[in-house]
Amino acid sequence: MAEDAVLAAARAHAGEVGLTPVSPAAGAALRFIAAAGNAKAVVEVGTGTGVSGAWLLRGMRPDGVLTTIDIENEHQRVARVIFAEAGFAPSRTRIITGRALDVLPRLADGVYDLIFVDHDASEYARAVTAAARLLRPGGVLVLGAALAGGRVADPAVREPETVALREVLRELRDSDEWIPALLPTGDGLLCVVKRP
Repeated sequence: MAEDAVLAAARAHAGEVGLTPVSPAAGAALRFIAAAGNAKAVVEVGTGTGVSGAWLLRGMRPDGVLTTIDIENEHQRVARVIFAEAGFAPSRTRIITGRALDVLPRLADGVYDLIFVDHDASEYARAVTAAARLLRPGGVLVLGAALAGGRVADPAVREPETVALREVLRELRDSDEWIPALLPTGDGLLCVVKRP
C-alpha cells in the first residue's frame, strides 16, 4: 500500500532517529481495524514519529481522539507536526510523555475501542493486563511486531524478549477472555477482541 508525502516524511524521520515504524501494509491494517470498529477512543503505546498514529487517525471516527504514549518527548514533537500536516486538529490527539506502565493505570476503565501496543515486547504482558481493564467489551487490542522477525516461531531462540513475547502470544491464544487472530502483515500484528 502506497503512503502519501506526510507518512513518507514521518517514516523518514523515524529512520533518522533509529526507529522502525509499522510497515505500510501494517498501517493499512490498523486503519482498517479502526474503521471496522468505528473507533472513537484509541490508545497507542509507542508514538514514535507518528506513522502508526496517522494510520489510526485515518481509520477512526471524525470525532475520535487518539491517546498516544511515548517516553521520548522529541519523537512526539515530530509526531505532533506530522498529525497537523495530515490535517488532524490538535483536539484529535492527546500526546502523553512517559512510561506506558506509569501512564496506562491513570486511564479510564472500559472506555477504549482500540489499543495498539508497539514498544518493548518484554512489557507486553503488563500491557495486556492493562488493556483488559481499559477496553470496552468488544474492544480490540493489537500487538505490533508479534512475529519478532521470525524469532517467535523458532524454539531455539531463547532471548528474554522473544521468550516473553512467545508467552504472551500463547496466553492470549489460550485465554477465554480474548478472541485472537495473528495477521502476518509487516512483522506481524496480533489482534485480540475482548469478549463481551
